[in-house]
Amino acid sequence: LIFIMHLQEFVTVLVRDPRIQKEDSWHSYIDYEIFIHTNSMCFTRKTSCVRRRYREFVWLRQRLQSNAVLIQLPELPSKTPFFNMNNPNHVDHRRQGLQEFLEKILQDALLLSDSRLHLFLQTQLSPEDMEACVSGQTKYSVADAIHSFASLNRRFPIEDEERKKGKNDTDSDSESSSSGLGPSDDSISCGCKASPASEES
Repeated sequence: LIFIMHLQEFVTVLVRDPRIQKEDSWHSYIDYEIFIHTNSMCFTRKTSCVRRRYREFVWLRQRLQSNAVLIQLPELPSKTPFFNMNNPNHVDHRRQGLQEFLEKILQDALLLSDSRLHLFLQTQLSPEDMEACVSGQTKYSVADAIHSFASLNRRFPIEDEERKKGKNDTDSDSESSSSGLGPSDDSISCGCKASPASEES
């Protein structure tokens, strides 16, 4: 007897590492690292890390809802006027709510087919650039955007530190200090640098 085991598809999503980013001398915001690890055929990359802020989640939910009218999307953690980014409990409550939102969305096959979701999770494009890409107004495709973001972000600081314990690498910031640009993108190791606050308005 021959038993053929079908690999169960999975998507692991973590929302973690909240950081305060300064927009200017008056305004700050918190962004969160979104880590994806998956074997799903739906995803261009099997691991990725990006940083997103709350209002980008709001944008994503609105766009997904407008494209999937019949689906009742999960709610985001509510935006409260009493939210204090210096209060660890407030920040962690929001982080948990954002993670639960993504976990529920990623269980829906129809939502998984929306290119905006993939650009949100696997590139650092702004909402405007994501819209332009999805509507074919950019020279690059959705897959191009995801691949080029991954090749620009080959630096995984946490794992770099681990590797350096066994090597005498001194330049933790060099592009080549990571595992090269070969087809090793399925490796689980992933950690993110914060994206500069100036990326967004």
